[in-house]
Amino acid sequence: MDSPHQPVLKQQVLDALRLKTGYCVIDCTVGAGGHAEGIVQAIGPGGQLLGLDADPTALKIAHARLSPFQGSVRLVQTNFEHVRRAVAAAGLPPAQAVLADLGVSSMQLDNPERGFSFTNDGPLDMRMGPGAGQSAAELVNTLPEKALADIIYRYGEERKSRPIAKAIIRARPIASTLALAEVVSRAVGGRRKYKIHPATRTFQAIRIAVNDELGALERFLPQAISLLAPGGRLAIISFHSLEDRIVKHYFRQEAKDCLCPPRQPVCTCGHQAAVTVITARPVTAGPIEIQSNPRARSAKLRVVERMRKT
Repeated sequence: MDSPHQPVLKQQVLDALRLKTGYCVIDCTVGAGGHAEGIVQAIGPGGQLLGLDADPTALKIAHARLSPFQGSVRLVQTNFEHVRRAVAAAGLPPAQAVLADLGVSSMQLDNPERGFSFTNDGPLDMRMGPGAGQSAAELVNTLPEKALADIIYRYGEERKSRPIAKAIIRARPIASTLALAEVVSRAVGGRRKYKIHPATRTFQAIRIAVNDELGALERFLPQAISLLAPGGRLAIISFHSLEDRIVKHYFRQEAKDCLCPPRQPVCTCGHQAAVTVITARPVTAGPIEIQSNPRARSAKLRVVERMRKT
């Protein structure tokens, strides 16, 4: 089964994880299996890969793609914030590598029925997996104006969040993606001043809220580090500044021996560094990859290594 989704920064991820034969690896957002395919080829028949994804459609594609490696691969439908539970159920040892490719994939964006796209008409859904809470339609059509404006501003970094929220309230009920996109476009004055579609930030904000993406990321990070063997590496690909900021700050925090205020003369927090930051700056895609896969333009890869016991 061919996949329409191209994994971003694939070679950079494989290089950063320093995979070897026999390694245990967790791909926490396996998607269509693009990164996972490279991983299982690197770890060989003696290795183990646990692949997680909340999207059952993506898992079907990944299952077909990874079928030649059945003895080394186990796929589980679950959100990556439940990674510790999934690893315990699988009975895996500490992992030498953990990967998370955040956000929505091109195969989800390109399917109008999923409700992520503002260019193709479909129902307002935006849930990464079935039964993942309220849909975008429920959020858009029930939230008070202030709460809706706050979501659009916080998660979309949209300066015109208040007029957008006011326009949405007036247009209710809104049932489709194109209807919402049109309401947002009118509220911000059309496309003339926008380098991107004027509904981009609003759709991003609603998707993040529907799936609690930032909360899930914050809950995932400490689990991911705790599941690493000493010397194991965690690699995370993010696609917007909110995600990247959370990852960057958490990695920096966990690389410090003390979190007390700088002016405090004696450490009282007891915090000990758990990781070493491998990427002082995020790894990004080159022009050749961006040309073949425009989604890679905003991708940022950050990597840490679990400290070895002394």
